[in-house]
Amino acid sequence: MQIINKYIDYLSYQKRYSAHTVRSYLTDLDQFIAFIKFREKSMKWTDVEDTHVRDWIVSLMEQGMSARTVNRKLSSVKAFYRYLQREGIATNIAGLVKGPKTGKPLPVFVREKEINRLLDDFDFGDDFTGLRNKMVIEILYETGIRSSELAGLKDSDLRLRDHVIRVTGKRNKQRQVPITRELEQDLQHYLEEKQNVFPDTDYLFVTGKGKSLYPKLIYRIVHQYLGLVTSLSKRSPHVLRHTFATHLLNRGADLNAIKEILGHANLSATQIYTHSTFEKLKTIYKQAHPRA
Repeated sequence: MQIINKYIDYLSYQKRYSAHTVRSYLTDLDQFIAFIKFREKSMKWTDVEDTHVRDWIVSLMEQGMSARTVNRKLSSVKAFYRYLQREGIATNIAGLVKGPKTGKPLPVFVREKEINRLLDDFDFGDDFTGLRNKMVIEILYETGIRSSELAGLKDSDLRLRDHVIRVTGKRNKQRQVPITRELEQDLQHYLEEKQNVFPDTDYLFVTGKGKSLYPKLIYRIVHQYLGLVTSLSKRSPHVLRHTFATHLLNRGADLNAIKEILGHANLSATQIYTHSTFEKLKTIYKQAHPRA
């Protein structure tokens, strides 16, 4: 079709999309065209109504496509109809159509026995790098701070006498995060070793050259060591943040308290962790119900 060729040129030369992106748009559009032609071979663009688009969405869902995939395909059709409206060919009927809702993915977390095995039984080595790597894992898991927050920690942020660390989060908002006696002792030992090796830097976690630790290196450390105890494909610093919150909640911690520790602006961001209590509820049910 001539209009399709013009649309390809528009995507390629005006929008400057890559060849791969253009192909993706056209693949989705071809599927929509095939559906419309199956319904009515002689149908023109001006004849298509929003109900046709909704019927197409239903057919995609019936084929077993995920809501995310369907929404991507719908987005391609909407983009095409915006172009048709821009060219004065047809009204943007696709703009009236809403795609299926996509549920937020549940946070991935490491089991307690797995993280305990890593921290209690695994030998990280006796040199400074090994000590640093263990502290990275330990502090991320025991405080739930973000990777970027860990990278920004300085020696002066340790308030060991008060059993807290000062964390600078998003929008430079500071918060106090409580720490355990054991973590307090481990941090004191690490701090002494770091000051012996790199006395001229005030960053708490540093590279082998004494520079502040950067997020990519933090990711590599976490990804490597979590791989020793878990089969999870996702093994990022944020997984340790999820693990921290999930384990606290499973042990009865108040959701609002977890929100404050994590530095969430509102409770809705923290409520996703309530998924973790379902397994605990099933266990309690089996133990307590007389007919379980």
